[in-house]
Amino acid sequence: MKKTVLIFGLISGAISVALMVALAFFIDEIGFDRGMIVGYTSILIAFLLVFFGIRSYRETVGDGYITFGRAFSVGILITLISCICYVVAWEIVYFNFLPNFGEKYTNYIIENARASGASAAEIATQVEEMKNFKAQYDNPFINAAYTFLEPFPVGLLVTLISAAILRKRRAVADETELPGAPNLQNVHSK
Repeated sequence: MKKTVLIFGLISGAISVALMVALAFFIDEIGFDRGMIVGYTSILIAFLLVFFGIRSYRETVGDGYITFGRAFSVGILITLISCICYVVAWEIVYFNFLPNFGEKYTNYIIENARASGASAAEIATQVEEMKNFKAQYDNPFINAAYTFLEPFPVGLLVTLISAAILRKRRAVADETELPGAPNLQNVHSK
């Protein structure tokens, strides 16, 4: 299981990292509103490797069979590896290459509040909330926790669906097919 989980987890992580980095550096051109759609679509694309990883495990290790529990275990481990890759990459990108990302996002949220016709009190509340968010997000541990919570629910959902689709139990052998069991058809014909 280790080999399958590592291979598919690292490939999924590499895809999610590549797409996340590309999105992060082009967020000004894409915009935060479309960036969320593009971001979650890229996460979903990366988590397709969960399905293929479970299927690969079923075919190579399970001889074509896998229980829901085993499929879920394989899938969630692939998801965790992919999420860890995503978090590590974001920590590096955010703290080393995008020092003003937090301010841009904060300004985007506040401008949306203004554009929606929010009152001055509501905008002031939004400004204060965004300042607190920015302060928290600049803490690497909190940043890592928020970042982990971006892809993980998607990976969990893909894992559950994939495990349900790919589960395949061995058929219970009929007594006449068991080795050493008397062939009842021959007994009745005697």
